Amino acid sequence: MPLDPTYAMIRRYREVTGFTPLYKMSVEEARRADAETEAANWDWHEHPEEVFDVDFTGSAGRQTVRVYRPQSDEPLPMVLYFNGGGFVVGSLSTSDSICRALATMVPCVVVSVGYRLAPEHPFPAAVDDCYTAVKWAADHAAEFGADSRRIAVAGDSAGGNLAAAMALMARDENGPELSAQVLVYPPLHNNLASKSMRENKDPMFFNAHSSAWFWNHYLANPADGDSPYASPLKAADHSGLPSALILTAELCPVRDEGEAYANALSAAGVPVEHHDYAGLPHGFLAVAAKLQTSRDALALIAGYLRQRLGVNPPHSTDDAVLTANQMVSSGT
Repeated sequence: MPLDPTYAMIRRYREVTGFTPLYKMSVEEARRADAETEAANWDWHEHPEEVFDVDFTGSAGRQTVRVYRPQSDEPLPMVLYFNGGGFVVGSLSTSDSICRALATMVPCVVVSVGYRLAPEHPFPAAVDDCYTAVKWAADHAAEFGADSRRIAVAGDSAGGNLAAAMALMARDENGPELSAQVLVYPPLHNNLASKSMRENKDPMFFNAHSSAWFWNHYLANPADGDSPYASPLKAADHSGLPSALILTAELCPVRDEGEAYANALSAAGVPVEHHDYAGLPHGFLAVAAKLQTSRDALALIAGYLRQRLGVNPPHSTDDAVLTANQMVSSGT
């Protein structure tokens, strides 16, 4: 399918303005460029009543999570969210808009996890930080109005990889029981020679060169990519994992990894939903303020989490999903 018209305009703009891919920058330059994408118009959805940062002692010293809590008289389910950025760029701020949307659309308490970045802190630093945060959040859920019996993990791009790794670690180490995992265009294999990787090399978007650049920074030793916590697709056993929602994009180099993971989970008896978005590149949730399809994807995620976490809508689950879709369509 041709490139979505909104993204076609974005592509033309980037060509005219001399867009430089992150993989052609130094790490410092890439982080500055990525940070410039933080500001966005997200007036189309409601915002949670409370947003605050919490520091705690993590796996390597002080660690920060950002908590998003809608108004509620009862404990809400909790979603641990991991931001994207190829393990090299990205921050709590770059995922702020997505977390605000999910907190109100489910509704749930979202705990966005800050983690150390490569190459200064290569694998497994990010994995260690994220798993420490998952355990800490489960232990302290009541302190910010969350229900430790209803927990999901979610993330986009590298955050999707980390969410998948958290599901594996929680199973392997008898950690917190997870009700669901949401993986949005996740990279799941450090050296998969896939069709989607060969076909998607457009320098105006995240492409195969981007993927290689990020993996090279994340893995101090290429052999580390054989760990299932770095490459969840390489896990020997995918059974016993929480139900999964996997979103992929047609024009994304890691599309085939998401599809392969959906198949691996299904073969292992894990309930899984896989949705591929035609005509879109990697990272499409970031343009939800401009693209209806991205808003619909967020509504899909919210509805899935609502179902898996046992959130009781005002009348019925169908009504709740419809309400989310109406909110998206009306631009509120």
